[in-house]
Amino acid sequence: MLSTTRAWTARCGLLWLVLVAVCADADDIVEELVVYGRAQQQIGVAHSASEGMVGYDDLRLSPLLRVGELVESVPGMVATQHSGTGKANQYFLRGFNLDHGTDFAVAVDGVPINLRSHGHGQGYLDLNFLIADLVETSVYRKGPYAAQVGDFSSAGSVAFSYYDRLDEALLQGVMGADGYRRGVAAGSRDVGDAVLTGAIDVTVYDGPWQIDEDLEQNKAYLAYAFDVGGGRARVAAQFYESTWNATDQIPRRAVRSGQIDRLGFIDPDLAGDTHRYALSAEVDFARFDVGAYVVDYELSLFSNFTYLLDDPVDGDEFEQRDRRTQSGAWVDGEFAIDPGRPTVIRWGADLRYDDVNEVGLYGTVAQNRIRTAREDRVAELSMSAWGETEVAITDRLRAILGVRADRYDWHVNAVEPINGGSGREALVSPKFSSAWHFADGWEAYLSWGKGFHSNDVRGATLRVDPVSGDPADPVDVLVESVGEEIGLRWEAGPSFNATLVGFRLRLDSELLYVGDAGTTEPNDSTERVGAEATAFWQATTAIALHAAYTVTDARFEEDQGGGKDIPGAIERTFVAGVNGAWSNGLSASARIRHLGEAPLIEDGSVETNGSWVVNGGLGYRRGGLEYRLDVFNLLDSNDDDVSYFYTSRLEGEPSEGVADVHFHPMEPRTVRASVALRW
Repeated sequence: MLSTTRAWTARCGLLWLVLVAVCADADDIVEELVVYGRAQQQIGVAHSASEGMVGYDDLRLSPLLRVGELVESVPGMVATQHSGTGKANQYFLRGFNLDHGTDFAVAVDGVPINLRSHGHGQGYLDLNFLIADLVETSVYRKGPYAAQVGDFSSAGSVAFSYYDRLDEALLQGVMGADGYRRGVAAGSRDVGDAVLTGAIDVTVYDGPWQIDEDLEQNKAYLAYAFDVGGGRARVAAQFYESTWNATDQIPRRAVRSGQIDRLGFIDPDLAGDTHRYALSAEVDFARFDVGAYVVDYELSLFSNFTYLLDDPVDGDEFEQRDRRTQSGAWVDGEFAIDPGRPTVIRWGADLRYDDVNEVGLYGTVAQNRIRTAREDRVAELSMSAWGETEVAITDRLRAILGVRADRYDWHVNAVEPINGGSGREALVSPKFSSAWHFADGWEAYLSWGKGFHSNDVRGATLRVDPVSGDPADPVDVLVESVGEEIGLRWEAGPSFNATLVGFRLRLDSELLYVGDAGTTEPNDSTERVGAEATAFWQATTAIALHAAYTVTDARFEEDQGGGKDIPGAIERTFVAGVNGAWSNGLSASARIRHLGEAPLIEDGSVETNGSWVVNGGLGYRRGGLEYRLDVFNLLDSNDDDVSYFYTSRLEGEPSEGVADVHFHPMEPRTVRASVALRW
């Protein structure tokens, strides 16, 4: 680790010396225009009150403890962590504990990020490869009302876009507590009519845990944008590698008894390593765009949630392995017609193929494999087509009718042939929304739609449980959801907007996290009913405030009126923030986030305690130099980041184990300081 840190410091130091010499004559005063994506007016554009755009200074000014927290740009969305920094975040939205992405879809520049039939969990959504400084906007939608988005989007979706061209080059160094170091270099260069954009991002971090996290993240990005055939094309290459040690959730009883510290561990051998290499291309023409991508991905993850429950001799540590090539293409477009009323037709299609060379689960001791629980090769192909018609029925009333068709084909080559096989399923998902601009500054919405998530296709071919040997029932691969929503949007000019939404979402089968298996499994049908309010106010030219509050009642459907609770379904979330950027170069940001209580078992007798966290940052820019200080968990909260209830066994405990809350604490208060050179 020491040699890595020295090498990192040397590389960053060399970059600093070269670029400071080149830019020594930068102007002392920089006039900066503050642009908030939340201020973008949506009346007459949005199809529901639950969609919008966040970007620009919304993203630039807010401090980020982890890059995955970029999804918190979606009002009401929360991202936490229950393991090492290199692992995908834990996501929460509208009463969903989304685990690592089961019903929340993300795309980056058109490339889908959720991974199907993944070794750790269905829909695995790892955003650690993102370079935050390159993200320009995020367009979000909640509920299954948009024909453009399909798999994993029942609760919501977000589409991130990178800058085509950076207005300023960037060289930044960040230092923080617990060995945090980050170096970033990014910039764009005009090459005739084309633009070349590149970035390098290197991060190391030990973390506050008793076992050093030894996080090493290396990222690189290179894109070339140019004119071609009357359109604008961009070819981009991405590189990401990461290794880390992990302190997973720990049993509450071990902390209360003094056996371990709150920042301690049970198994010292938990860790992970991953990489993602991607190449994508997109051409944007006037009336349609087309794109394609290929991704090489790999993950090895070592976990132990039950310790000595299943194997009192060697322990319950296991490795989850995923190695795949993901490729795909898409085309979408729109055109306007006027058959008596102004009408816009939108359409699209996409193709995706996941060639999973290895997806496995192995029993391990000190990261050495001692048994194979499952080892498969999976091929999964999906094809979809969608269309949407938006008609202006009157000058103030719009109707949007859409439909989406998806087909999945798969083949599983299992180490136990009885659990292999092939199959196919198809699903048609109709959508409808209406928007009524009933008064100046006001618009009302009514939306209904069907969506879906896919299950791990290994569950569709499963006949015998690979661990117990008991017969197993296969599951459907495509699981339907149905959502309804009524909403209201108020825009008082560009400086203020607010939304109020009532929603209902039903899933035919819920994907729930299973602590003792370390993965997700299909469960019974569920229903969520809730309300959400959001607001944005640019109080002055320098200061902007935003807030979002969501309350949700989530239950299994099998017993209406007194149905079982859904474990992990957060009842309330509240997020509020303020950003400021003044003409004298001073900037500031503060944000408060609350995760409410949630049942941890179906009868509701065990609940989480809820959590609060406050983050803040101050910055000052003069000329090309910018200084920044960020403080995370400002009030040093001792709340949990995430918690579960299940049975585990520690040394000396009964063979049947002990049912207990297992939690991962928030990181204690931490401070990070940075210096950036921009020109």
